[in-house]
Amino acid sequence: MNNLLDLNLNNKNLIIRVDMNVPIKDGAVYDRTRILASMPTVNHALEQGAKVLLVSHLGRPKEGVFDEKLSLRPVVESLKNIVEEEVDLIASPHDPSIFNSKARIQVLENIRFFDGEKSNSPALGKLLGSLCDIYVFDAFGTSHREQASTHSAITYSNEACAGILLQNEIASLTKALNKYEGPYTAVIGGSKVSTKLELIKNINTKADHIVVGGGIANTFIKAAGFEVGISLFEESMLGIAKELLDGGKIILPQKVVTSLTFEGSEVAKKNINEVQKDEMILDQLLSEEMLQIINTSKTILWNGPLGVFENSLFEQGTKELSLAIAQSKAFSIAGGGETVSAINKFINSDDVSYCSTGGGAFLEFMEGRDLPSIKALKLKN
Repeated sequence: MNNLLDLNLNNKNLIIRVDMNVPIKDGAVYDRTRILASMPTVNHALEQGAKVLLVSHLGRPKEGVFDEKLSLRPVVESLKNIVEEEVDLIASPHDPSIFNSKARIQVLENIRFFDGEKSNSPALGKLLGSLCDIYVFDAFGTSHREQASTHSAITYSNEACAGILLQNEIASLTKALNKYEGPYTAVIGGSKVSTKLELIKNINTKADHIVVGGGIANTFIKAAGFEVGISLFEESMLGIAKELLDGGKIILPQKVVTSLTFEGSEVAKKNINEVQKDEMILDQLLSEEMLQIINTSKTILWNGPLGVFENSLFEQGTKELSLAIAQSKAFSIAGGGETVSAINKFINSDDVSYCSTGGGAFLEFMEGRDLPSIKALKLKN
């Protein structure tokens, strides 16, 4: 696929599809992580003499209806502070001021306000593609969505390419998927095996060890014949979990943290063979085996926490995991919203080799799927 860094951008008008779906509180952005992740592409375009129109979604508004609470105005204000220059908010893709103002950076209002975005409308895609000289796709977090700004706009554009963030995502995830160095350890947490079954199956063919966490671990613990009490687990996944356990790569915890309630009542640390029928497992502690595996790994994939780390009563396992990965010399890649939140809480993002900006896109890529936006870019080339 075409790469932004290889193109002549001087005096060109660029639409950059970014992922600035950031949390807004009291009318202001309170976490700029995704905005900052897009800035290398934006800055490169400006340095090369281009003008840019940024396109992003925010939240899940009703299509075709303007919702002030989901306007990108707070994003524009945040961008102004970052770039220290004027940034225009453009109300509509039909606005004649697009690329016709003094501002080098413009931001189109929430793309999901416009009819045809979610349905991958060719009409909206053609309109977006016709507005610019080059359509730059840099929103990895939405690359698994076949929508107008993530798919048909690429198809109908004059020229399309991958932005810097997307290139970095593809390179890092491909390294963990196909170009890894062993020993390879995967840490896969979350509430349900079913939502990550394809990831576990795919990684099971590559990794030497898989540490499971959260509700996923509970299902495997139950499949191994231990009591999980009233813990979250999936009855329908027990057979598959048993098959995976028989493969010898799944590492179960030896000690867990239990409680009588989700909020934390009669919290106790105990061996997995000591869990009672009225208890729930809300955290798991790193065993010496897990620590040894992480310390000797050359590649680590991390997706999901080990417990309900948002509650300090159940944060120990995820905190221990974060610190162990931070101290590891392995190439480590982390993805998923909860994983990034854990990193931000317990360590620095620089302590992990690469933090992916994708949630669902990260999972689908690591499952081995060909994501629609990336496929469209490859076909465009």
